[in-house]
Amino acid sequence: MTRIATIIALCLTLALPALSSASTWGIDPDHSTIGFKAKHLMVSSVNGVFLKHSGEVSINDNDITKSKVEISIDTNSISTNVQKRDEHLRSADFFDVAKYPAMTFVSKKVAKAGKNKLKVTGDLTLHGVTKEVVLDVEGPSKESKDPWGGIRKGAVATTKINRKDFGLVWNKSLETGGVLVGDEILIKLEIEMVRK
Repeated sequence: MTRIATIIALCLTLALPALSSASTWGIDPDHSTIGFKAKHLMVSSVNGVFLKHSGEVSINDNDITKSKVEISIDTNSISTNVQKRDEHLRSADFFDVAKYPAMTFVSKKVAKAGKNKLKVTGDLTLHGVTKEVVLDVEGPSKESKDPWGGIRKGAVATTKINRKDFGLVWNKSLETGGVLVGDEILIKLEIEMVRK
């Protein structure tokens, strides 16, 4: 083996731990919930979920700030347990699912925010509009082996958005003052991941 080949082989050997430090995790849709909460009539809140979603998380075990997240949500899968309301939310007044069948989140930056807490900044694309949002994340948890040999982790993320920023402006004024639907939406992701 020549001297140059030896040096290259040594460099590759030293680089292997760094290359293997990132692990890929698929979001388990059967054990994850992506939900939201919106004010109704200014007196209470309506809760809903998106039943269909997928995503992938790349976790860098040596430097968590180099991790990445991508999530896609089927807007047609929205459910608030009231069929008439769900149909309205799918219409052009709100999500317009025929035109915008998915919303996505793609991370751009991950920062530590305390013990087992992160702030994940990324682009949320909803209703044809892309805006930067910050997810407050608890986790990821420690690894756990499931009964079928899979390795799992969990995390919980929350953020708040103004729906009008994404072109979701439909509303009705109330005779007593205020509006039918609040502008601020709380989004909560309870994620279970399986290592690929």
